[in-house]
Amino acid sequence: MATNSPIEWTESTWNPVTGCKKISPGCKNCYAERLSKRLKAMGQANYRNGFKLTLHDHALEIPLHWKQPQMIFVNSMSDLLHEDVPLEFIHKVFVTMTRASWHTFQVLTKRSERLLGIDKELNWPKNVWM
Repeated sequence: MATNSPIEWTESTWNPVTGCKKISPGCKNCYAERLSKRLKAMGQANYRNGFKLTLHDHALEIPLHWKQPQMIFVNSMSDLLHEDVPLEFIHKVFVTMTRASWHTFQVLTKRSERLLGIDKELNWPKNVWM
């Protein structure tokens, strides 16, 4: 999790999930995979599993502690809609985004099929950009 992100189109990142697996040609040169290896070598606890998908319950409420409104990139080091992320966990992420209504959350995915499959089961607050 980082405030003051170097990513030009966002202000902060929030990673309640880390790790992924490549599913498209766009994943070939994945920066998150490279960075996770470096973070694991540095002893960062959230990357103890390297790039293996890992859920971080302890990170779910982090945006609630950021009082200044921010544009937040959700899962810059993963994909919230990865097939192995349980729907229950996705709901928990959406609860946090709903509660943190002063922020704008940017959720990117390469798994649009899953998004279409669970869309009606999600509460879509106005501060979530998909």
